[in-house]
Amino acid sequence: MMSEYPGKSVPTPSAPPPRKAQPAPERWWMPDAHRRRRPKLVARAAMIEAARAFFRTGDFIEADTAILQISPGNETHIGAFATRFQPQGGEGQPYYLHTSPEFAAKKLLAAGEERLFIFQHVFRNGELDRLHHPEFLMLEWYRAGAPYDQLMEDCTALMRSCVTAAGASELRHRGRNADPFAEPERISVCAAFHAYAGIDLEPLLPGGPETRDLFAEKVRALGLRVSDDDNWSDLFSKVLSDRVEPRLGEGRATFLTDYPACEAALARLKPDPRFAERFELYACGVELANGFGELTDPEEQRRRFEAAMAERLRIYGETYPIDPDFLAALAIMPQACGIALGFDRLAMLATDAREIAEVLWTPLAAMP
Repeated sequence: MMSEYPGKSVPTPSAPPPRKAQPAPERWWMPDAHRRRRPKLVARAAMIEAARAFFRTGDFIEADTAILQISPGNETHIGAFATRFQPQGGEGQPYYLHTSPEFAAKKLLAAGEERLFIFQHVFRNGELDRLHHPEFLMLEWYRAGAPYDQLMEDCTALMRSCVTAAGASELRHRGRNADPFAEPERISVCAAFHAYAGIDLEPLLPGGPETRDLFAEKVRALGLRVSDDDNWSDLFSKVLSDRVEPRLGEGRATFLTDYPACEAALARLKPDPRFAERFELYACGVELANGFGELTDPEEQRRRFEAAMAERLRIYGETYPIDPDFLAALAIMPQACGIALGFDRLAMLATDAREIAEVLWTPLAAMP
């Protein structure tokens, strides 16, 4: 059809085709969605009870630590949620939702507790994908006077108890599996870099600009992108996440041990000071836990925190305060070991969930 205008005829614009209605995203509280997820949630609840029983049998006490803290933690790449306490008629004070109950737990060790475990929701800003959620359940436990190797024994036994409670016989994730009842593999960071990335890491450990540049050449040779402002730790993380982590925990769990000292901000050093008493637990290529022989030198800890916050300022343009009470507590804290385990990830693997949201009772986002 044509419309007539003085001296000119032009086509009449045709109406656009009607848009096809898009279905609303499914929410976790919708009955059908909850019905599908409920078996996994029930299994997760059983795992929590099994974990509590495990620690009670080991003469641990469960601590209930505060979420609001003066400092959320002082890790370079872990973001926090900030809030503010406003007393009536008084001046406000900034607080943070903790990213880990670690600072509070170590204050309790300084106070005299010897074996404690903590189930606590923790908060990390900017983290939301299939393995991350801004609020998640952390399980931490600490042993005063024990070597950090003891934590690996704890992890093995706890993992088996939780998998059994979930009614499972193995850990599974996206087509991969790990037998929690098999003896876990132990491999050092240097050995893993050599085996899975072809990099001899020891000669490249931090010692000056030249080691960073040599390391960068090795990383580029793997086909990974290297930026001019990548420091040694950035290069380490790229190789670890791209080449090493996907190979860990295949068929059985893996403990990745003996981290370079610069990659263990809260751990004490080994007799070879290039390395620290830190390990991580993996299954099906997924990191589950991070354990330390705890650093108890407050001055060294302050130096490490200040370096981490300087790096955070460079990268993200912000820093977090250092808790002076935490440093004071370190001065009287006994030698100890401690570990943080992402309980939702363990539940995800024990129930063969594809996303962490599947094992959270009230996830933040719509269901995938």
